[in-house]
Amino acid sequence: MTYISAKPVRQDAESLPANDNDRATLADLSFLDAINSEDEVADIARRAERLGHATLIAMAIGLAALPIVWLMLV
Repeated sequence: MTYISAKPVRQDAESLPANDNDRATLADLSFLDAINSEDEVADIARRAERLGHATLIAMAIGLAALPIVWLMLV
């Protein structure tokens, strides 16, 4: 299985195209630099999955309960 890291490899300024004017800075300005480790990425994925499951359950309850409430009110 191919290992895919959440943090891409940084490019050196020397590997940029010739039309780049600022060679002193690094080319990679990814928001993934703010995430420190693969464990934090896994934690974010777990929280997103739990939120998705909770949303799915809430939608299922709503779809089942709203017609019953509507029939009781009519």
